[in-house]
Amino acid sequence: MFRIPVSLLLGALLTLSVSCKGDRQNNTVKTQEISFTKDGELTLFKADATPVKELEIEIADDEYKIETGLMYRSAMAENRGMLFVFDHEEPRYFYMKNTNIPLDIIYLDAARKIVSIKTDAEPLNENSIPSEHPAQYVLEVNAGMAEKWGLQPGDSISYRRD
Repeated sequence: MFRIPVSLLLGALLTLSVSCKGDRQNNTVKTQEISFTKDGELTLFKADATPVKELEIEIADDEYKIETGLMYRSAMAENRGMLFVFDHEEPRYFYMKNTNIPLDIIYLDAARKIVSIKTDAEPLNENSIPSEHPAQYVLEVNAGMAEKWGLQPGDSISYRRD
């Protein structure tokens, strides 16, 4: 009959045990950063129709893009933003889950006029950030840009898809 030395058997079991524990401890979910994809261009206007700023935009107009938004990004260029396009106007609520960059959230009505602006939304904060009035569009830009560009309720946007 074939015999295995006890010390060899114990060594093999110990190695297997340590190896399995190591694998369980490294079961973290890793997400890949999403890069910018230009879908169109957007122009911001003052209430008197004076152009303020032109942006390259990503357009979130389907369930996946709307739910993902600007999650899993480490930065965004100043001349870029994300425009969320909804089918109809209603009160909107956004949050910053898995969003690593501070944002200004600009709510717009069906006529594409700004109805409210929430500045400096805190990264990773899951608290609700509501619009003050019903909105059909939401524009997210880097925090501080709404103030820098002098945006106010009543200002508007136009956009085109590429």
